[in-house]
Amino acid sequence: QVQLVESGGGLAQPGGSLRLSCAASGFNFSSYAMSWARQAPGKGLEWVSGIYSDGSDTYYADSVKGRFTISRDNAKNTLYLQMDSLKPEDTALYYCAKNEDPWVIRNRIDYWGQGTQVTVSL
Repeated sequence: QVQLVESGGGLAQPGGSLRLSCAASGFNFSSYAMSWARQAPGKGLEWVSGIYSDGSDTYYADSVKGRFTISRDNAKNTLYLQMDSLKPEDTALYYCAKNEDPWVIRNRIDYWGQGTQVTVSL
């Protein structure tokens, strides 16, 4: 029933930008915090960013702070991740995730999307 579908991934050059989207359904989107996480081959899952249920507060991993911006449109049940100043180290499979609470607690995630691939390379 709960469904999270990511889109917007692709190939970008270092210094370039991509905007990821996550279409959510099957739950009251505006009642829950949402997060983005990523995983690269040979690496563990890394929490990237989270946003409070009403969008009033945002949180970022140090690795992306100042470069990525998380946002949401509760009227459209959509989560976004604007990625600027991309680095090769940002190459990963990016997942949209539903938090279990209105507030962002990184380990409290109960649903995940299928992921969208982001590759940053010359």
